[in-house]
Amino acid sequence: MKILFLCTSNSCRSQMAEGFLKNYKKDWQVESAGISPKELNQLAVKVMNEINIDISKQKSKGIENFLKDAFDYVITVCDNARESCPIFPGKTQLIHWNLTDPAEASGTLEEKLSIFRKVRDEIEENILEFIENEDLLKNKSKED
Repeated sequence: MKILFLCTSNSCRSQMAEGFLKNYKKDWQVESAGISPKELNQLAVKVMNEINIDISKQKSKGIENFLKDAFDYVITVCDNARESCPIFPGKTQLIHWNLTDPAEASGTLEEKLSIFRKVRDEIEENILEFIENEDLLKNKSKED
């Protein structure tokens, strides 16, 4: 299984999604990219570390690095990425999750962390649902 998470800057949401899916499905090839990549957000690293998932070694990458790759799924995590999503070779299935950008949070550090945690938890829910649905599809095809 080959998955690409795509967002605007590849600094928070897609990075956390990549970290979660790599944690749950070690045998899947998981990547993330951005339309206009920026540096990995350290608050995303911090909130993922709180749940024992280390994304600190992940790097922000541009979508141009993956244009020739075939993916089973491309999951956009914001409307901008969905609108800018290129066509990938093969039978790529597109999925869209419209997640709040925690990098835009304002306030104190604790207020920002609260937003990052909320988005992190929402991403984990989406990841677990995605895995469950994929496992159901795989098991159904075995029965057919």
